[in-house]
Amino acid sequence: MARFIIALQPRGIMSAKSLPELAAAKQQGLYSIGRAAEVSGVTPKMIRHYESHGLIPKAARTLGDYRVYKESEVHALRFIRRARGLGFSMNEISGLLSLWRNQRRASAEVKRLATRHITELDAKIEELRSMRAALADLALNCHGDDRPECPILDDLSRLPPVE
Repeated sequence: MARFIIALQPRGIMSAKSLPELAAAKQQGLYSIGRAAEVSGVTPKMIRHYESHGLIPKAARTLGDYRVYKESEVHALRFIRRARGLGFSMNEISGLLSLWRNQRRASAEVKRLATRHITELDAKIEELRSMRAALADLALNCHGDDRPECPILDDLSRLPPVE
């Protein structure tokens, strides 16, 4: 990847000198972190986070120390965003990315990860339903008027049994 000759800028400061460098990167099909965030739907902060956790490779840097990303890395960011939207953990996403990048993978492994995640989601849904039912019962028994008595607060203040 070509590097650009430009004076170093303090981090976070964009000067007129840095614009040609980023324009040159764009002409080479590279994305600044802001543009990568815009087209992938992932914030710059999360891009740096995913990079630090190895979900995407360390970004190439311009001489001005600006991160630049290839199209394949932006595609991976979209993949990560979609996987996060489905509730996959960072570790699960790491595994899914490895499978996605491996053209010789067996789809059985991908299906196994997906069905295991569905089982985990079902357990969370059941837990949420139980929590909702308990809270709905408490709310139903609360008068919700000017009286100080409140079964919701009474229930919350009860100490759970020691196991």
